Amino acid sequence: MDARSPEVTAVSRLDALPGTSGWRGDAGHARSLPEVNATVAVPKGGLWWWRLLAFAGPGYLVSVGYMDPGNWATDLAGGSKFGYTLLSVILLSNLMAILLQALAARLGIATDRDLAQACRATYSRPVNFLLWLACEAAIIACDLAEVIGTAIALKLLFGIPLIGGALLAALDAFLLLLLMNRGFRFLEAFVVALLIVIAVCFAVQIAAAAPPVAAVLGGFMPSREIVTNPEMLYIAIGIIGATVMPHNLYLHSSIVQTRAYPRTEEGRRDAIKWATLDSTIALMLALFVNGAILVLAAATFHKSGHSDVAEIDQAFELLSPLLGLGIASTLFAVALLASGLNSTVTATLAGQIVMQGFLDLRLPDWAQRLVTRGIAIIPVIAVAALYGESGTSQLLVLSQVVLSMQLPFAVIPLVRFVSDKRKMGAFAISAPVAAAAWIVAGLIVILNVKLLIDTFFG
Repeated sequence: MDARSPEVTAVSRLDALPGTSGWRGDAGHARSLPEVNATVAVPKGGLWWWRLLAFAGPGYLVSVGYMDPGNWATDLAGGSKFGYTLLSVILLSNLMAILLQALAARLGIATDRDLAQACRATYSRPVNFLLWLACEAAIIACDLAEVIGTAIALKLLFGIPLIGGALLAALDAFLLLLLMNRGFRFLEAFVVALLIVIAVCFAVQIAAAAPPVAAVLGGFMPSREIVTNPEMLYIAIGIIGATVMPHNLYLHSSIVQTRAYPRTEEGRRDAIKWATLDSTIALMLALFVNGAILVLAAATFHKSGHSDVAEIDQAFELLSPLLGLGIASTLFAVALLASGLNSTVTATLAGQIVMQGFLDLRLPDWAQRLVTRGIAIIPVIAVAALYGESGTSQLLVLSQVVLSMQLPFAVIPLVRFVSDKRKMGAFAISAPVAAAAWIVAGLIVILNVKLLIDTFFG
């Protein structure tokens, strides 16, 4: 049955929008990702878990950004140097992410606009152009991390040189094109399958490491040392900065609209509830993976005195000998490859959303993906040729700094929009939620400014 058929739900182009007075009248309003918008069927009634399954998917695509290769270095460094102490920081960053992603989903469902479209319908053209440039820079930086992660994984698994791995990584830019042609549900299934691979790989390694449960649970309790120890604070800021990804806010506000829920106030309210539950569950999986990387580093490297393990290939070489499990290093590399492939799919999709939303520019899919991936591959190949593996590791860190620079330009507009009753109508967030969101936004801005200062001048 077609998802747009009356038996499932009735979806008109701009039916029952909460309000239009808060948007610029000359900005236009087309559907976000029109080729998949409202194409996934949603049952009108039935068991609750059946409805949850219908809405499940977008949250898992979003969760990919919270466990991409860029997060691995900070988690490895935190676990190897400080044991389980920084687990509380991973938990805090995950709670912040849950709130921000819930707001992104609310914006998309309530207004039929993704975050990029909302910016275009609010700000002047010069401001939108600057926001687009900042967002494209962040997506390229994210793509850079994925190319490096994929290239390192191919080198570790198959001995392919970094330059060759980077060139092969260019081909997976077309993976999204293939998956989207099969339908959005097929794309979601592919991403979830790779997420399961990542989770299983780390579950096996954690079981082999057998970390003390009391120490792990104790790590989730905040410690004053995180603030008083400058080195620990620096890594903590890096974890938060690398965890909350700006492109995920654009992505989530768009892909929640793939569900064919009724575009009425009741239908939107129900969709917001299920979309929030979907992303919350998915981000708990991201919490497990990020926590597992840190726990693995603490239980193997920190415990054995290897307190300076911050690079992925270094962790690969040490895992099997220290764990006494021959396949441990292989599982680590397989998880890294799966993470790189997944991140490629979601970042490429985010790039399409941003370009269409800010500029209303619709390039052919193959052209857009080739340009974005080409820009990311050139510096990887150049640095790998000139400086080798150590250079690519530094480039990976730099990509996270660039992402941190863009984050406020996504978070602040998002919180502003969902707090505005003229834009959101009955779906505007309450004063307590708005206060919490502004606190999170302010904290992110402060931490990222400090991270930038420490990176360039510290």
